[in-house]
Amino acid sequence: MTPKRTVLMGKGDLACKVAQWFKASIRYDLVQVVPDLPEPAWTSSLTQWAGENGVDVCESGNYRDAIPNIDLCMSVFYGKIVKKDFIESCGEVINLHNSPLPYYKGVRPINWAMKNGEKYHGVTLHRIAPGIDDGPIYGQLTYPIYPQVESVEDVYNKSLWYGWMLFKDVMDKFEHLEPYPQEGEGSYYSSKDVDKLGEWGDWDKK
Repeated sequence: MTPKRTVLMGKGDLACKVAQWFKASIRYDLVQVVPDLPEPAWTSSLTQWAGENGVDVCESGNYRDAIPNIDLCMSVFYGKIVKKDFIESCGEVINLHNSPLPYYKGVRPINWAMKNGEKYHGVTLHRIAPGIDDGPIYGQLTYPIYPQVESVEDVYNKSLWYGWMLFKDVMDKFEHLEPYPQEGEGSYYSSKDVDKLGEWGDWDKK
């Protein structure tokens, strides 16, 4: 079986773990990473990981400069909207999103869940469509959260563990799965809404 040519887009600790998984897999050939630039200083650098592991880096951070003829593009907390022309140029484009879709589409899903006093949150692996976080779902995990005692950072750290578990579970059987549609309208928050987060706008509740 010919390995699937794969590009990884994203940032941080989980993106690096996912990159390592693809690099070690015999079913996938990780040909390039597209770091979300500028990379945050508080987490692992995907650019650095690629340099240490001999994987090509899209230096501009622009996915449209990625290597052509891609079978699979995987996005892990990539902060830019993936355009339709790039989606159509790949065999499959999937995204790990930090919420139980269709709820909390858009930016800062954990912050909004905490502000809204949710009792649970989740991670979703879904196909990327031209809209925002509205593509069909390959898999989802939910977990309890406690806004009264946990910070955004606490929940984010939990999401890394659950996201890793979900990614491995789905990818182990990915070629045999069909994604299912999201049900209901859910909720969406854009960058224009960030100022409304108040005390939940940062890692720690003030």
